[in-house]
Amino acid sequence: MKVKYSIIACILISLTFVSCRFAYTDYGNGKPLKITTWDALGYYMYLPATIIYNDASALEWFPEIDSTYDVSGGKLYQANKNEDGKYVFKYLGGIAVLQLPFFLASHVIAQSSAYAADGFSAPYQYGMAFGALVYFILTIFLLRHLLLKYFSDKITALSLILLFGASNIIQYVSIDSAMSHSYILLLYPVLIYATIKWHEKPTLFWASTIGWIIGMATICRPTEALMFLIPLLWNTQNKEQSKLKWTTVKENLNHLIFVGIFGLISILPQLIYWQIITGSPVYDVGSKWTFLNPFFRVLLGWEKGWFIYTPIAIVFIVGLFFIKKFPFKKSIIIFTILNIWVVISWFDWNYGATYSCRALSQSTPLFAFPLAALLTYLLSLKSKWKYLVFPIGIYLIGVNLFQIGQYNSTVLHYYDMNRKYYGAIYLDKNPTPLDMSLLDTDVALYEEDGFNSVSLASRNGKITHTSDSNKIILLDTVIELSANEAYLCVQSELTIPSGSNGSHIQTVVLGTQDTVTTTIRLNYPNSNINSANPYHYYTLLPKNEKKVRLLTQVLVLGKTEVIEVNSRFRLLTKK
Repeated sequence: MKVKYSIIACILISLTFVSCRFAYTDYGNGKPLKITTWDALGYYMYLPATIIYNDASALEWFPEIDSTYDVSGGKLYQANKNEDGKYVFKYLGGIAVLQLPFFLASHVIAQSSAYAADGFSAPYQYGMAFGALVYFILTIFLLRHLLLKYFSDKITALSLILLFGASNIIQYVSIDSAMSHSYILLLYPVLIYATIKWHEKPTLFWASTIGWIIGMATICRPTEALMFLIPLLWNTQNKEQSKLKWTTVKENLNHLIFVGIFGLISILPQLIYWQIITGSPVYDVGSKWTFLNPFFRVLLGWEKGWFIYTPIAIVFIVGLFFIKKFPFKKSIIIFTILNIWVVISWFDWNYGATYSCRALSQSTPLFAFPLAALLTYLLSLKSKWKYLVFPIGIYLIGVNLFQIGQYNSTVLHYYDMNRKYYGAIYLDKNPTPLDMSLLDTDVALYEEDGFNSVSLASRNGKITHTSDSNKIILLDTVIELSANEAYLCVQSELTIPSGSNGSHIQTVVLGTQDTVTTTIRLNYPNSNINSANPYHYYTLLPKNEKKVRLLTQVLVLGKTEVIEVNSRFRLLTKK
């Protein structure tokens, strides 16, 4: 029997994704898995609200749930409160529809066990987590079937491994599993499958399926409505095929009616919900778009740029130039261009806490086709350069998996990344305090840079921190600057408890003409709130000053407590 490399690839990828789910679930710390939080809560709330509590407008049940499980993020932004006092879910309900089978199974398990059947206990969390994996496994095997229509078994295997091993979708299937991206993922290959079937033999069944999938995707995330371009432009890669395509459409115009009817049926639950709650079948959830001024930093920015943190995305785009002969040419090219434009035009371009650009992750299956086309071309070259495909692919997968680990330990920050910090932590699991200071300042000197140091002051010992508004002054001194020295900066090294969000150290250098301020957060990515943490950073000196005042103070937010501070400050000059 001939070895099916693509089957092996599907199994290996599935095992990798399942393994990541277990690897990022800490079973021994006494904390239950909790994934229906933040944005994921917004998509999920429909299910417990309607099935368990029969309350989707007053939400009287939610405060107790949030107090028990802490799922809202501190504020119920997932629902808007109307003037009549009714809550309207801010997120659309398509994801809840896709989660429904797993929710019902989880509910039965909770009712027949010692767990609370409240929609948020462990059975529901694991149900949503492994439900996403079930959909993913279906996705990968269906995608394999589709790729094999156009590419060899080996190319299909390699494409699937690179596609899912080197892209950020693993984060949203295996870890942040209750987000919308993991559940939408399957809709793309299903739509492509239905599209191919309709073009092979047009039937009302496949036309209806196309309509239902597009409608379902639309009430998951409205921007997914762009997927209508896939069946619309399929098989229009050249004039001959395009003419044949539109002739077939004209011969089956009634199929368009069924596409529309089943698309409407698919979105009807959302319209009915809005009608009941707001009195109108249409509701403005509040999204804003800047189509004429898109944020290209979503792709190229150091904050979380798609091309920077998942560089396999560059390969996807290059692959678009190699699909000219395929029936999916215009479908994928035009969809990709418009989808990217829409994603980078959203007013909140950061997309919250995210690894790379998560708003493009659910359409990952589409990129398998240009990727496979590019790999087919590269591996057909009669040159030794083609063998670079394998080490580059291994490198991209390795970097992605490593960064997934960094992201989930928050070393790779979910919000505040920048170029210098990324360079300092690249492939580094345990960055130094000096490396981590680059989240807040772009000044860093290392021993190899060469400098002399002069001790300014130190302060060690226990201090009673009596109020959230009180700042502890660690240093307040005047420094005379000699004209004969090449001054660099002030070096600060401290060991202090991290405190809660908003806690910080601030060093201010005041000159007669200029002031330089450096503020460093205390709750660093890998800081331990239960013990003291080291901090190391630099503050530049104002230029052309003869005398400056140096003030360093620390604010530790939280309850009144005695904290222990160890600090040292030095003046650095060039050797």
